[in-house]
Amino acid sequence: MDPLSQGIVGTVAAQQPANKKVILLSTLLGFFSGMAPDLDIFIRSSDDPLMALEFHRQFTHSLIFIPVGGLICSTFFYFLFAKRQNMSFKTTSLYCTLGYASHGLLDSCTSYGTQLFWPFSDYRVAWNTISIIDPLFTIPLLIMVVLTIFKRKMLFARVAFLWIIFYFFLGYSQHERAKQLAFSNAEKRGHMVKRIEVKPSLANLLVWKAIYETEGRYYVDAIKISLENKIIEGTSIDKLNVEESFPWLDQNSQQAKDIKRFSWFSNGYLAISKENPNRIIDIRYSMLPNEIHGLWGIEISKEIDDKEHVKYFFNRENNILALKKLWNILIN
Repeated sequence: MDPLSQGIVGTVAAQQPANKKVILLSTLLGFFSGMAPDLDIFIRSSDDPLMALEFHRQFTHSLIFIPVGGLICSTFFYFLFAKRQNMSFKTTSLYCTLGYASHGLLDSCTSYGTQLFWPFSDYRVAWNTISIIDPLFTIPLLIMVVLTIFKRKMLFARVAFLWIIFYFFLGYSQHERAKQLAFSNAEKRGHMVKRIEVKPSLANLLVWKAIYETEGRYYVDAIKISLENKIIEGTSIDKLNVEESFPWLDQNSQQAKDIKRFSWFSNGYLAISKENPNRIIDIRYSMLPNEIHGLWGIEISKEIDDKEHVKYFFNRENNILALKKLWNILIN
């Protein structure tokens, strides 16, 4: 999720065993430790644009790395400021480790994919129950954390923890309802679903993006889950077939290897961009949930050497217009 949400959830985790005497210090330790795993964004290469995708949410986010990450954070923050506040290293480690541990679990609730089981598996866990940015989740937590600090009452920290649990169950419930509706919609079209994925659209749990595969084609629709459920018909696109789309591509070239790496990252949800036949997009993400307009992708070329990497691009055109359309779906 976004850094603020990660820090706030880390704070809530660290506040649970704390008392009002150390509430401010535990808050700081939990907040910074909760954001620390995302330091992996600095692992990147100017020559290999996909390296950042491979290492983000990898070892720093895995379950087995939690004690190591907690130790690194506690050692750093202990000598930085906790020791001066007469807090023991053991107590510092407790707050830092709790904050650090919350990060990977929270990220796994989103759709991006988190390698929780690294190094035993490179499977990207994505429970798809919360948007990467969700103010309705974060703002109440922020209010509870501030009240905990200034009122010095741990009751607010407990309420914040309960809000996290409630919101996760709400997201799971909405996800299952959206998935069931997506299956029903596919059946009405006479489609045999090979696989299906639903994920919340930006900053809400009401409108979901549904993607399913049938007979070599992806279908994308928006599904609104509220008092009156609604399906907003979307569009479809052919599933990527590398041999057909790029018959000239040497399968031993670096570009071919990069396509496989990007497919792993995207869980195979790849298609050729309608705007550019040399661009491969990740269709899981778009500003508008019933459209196929990949936010990112890779571009390949005939003109480069077999040892050169693909180009990585972001696609942010007409984001404001898409947000307005999303808002209309939410309120109508």
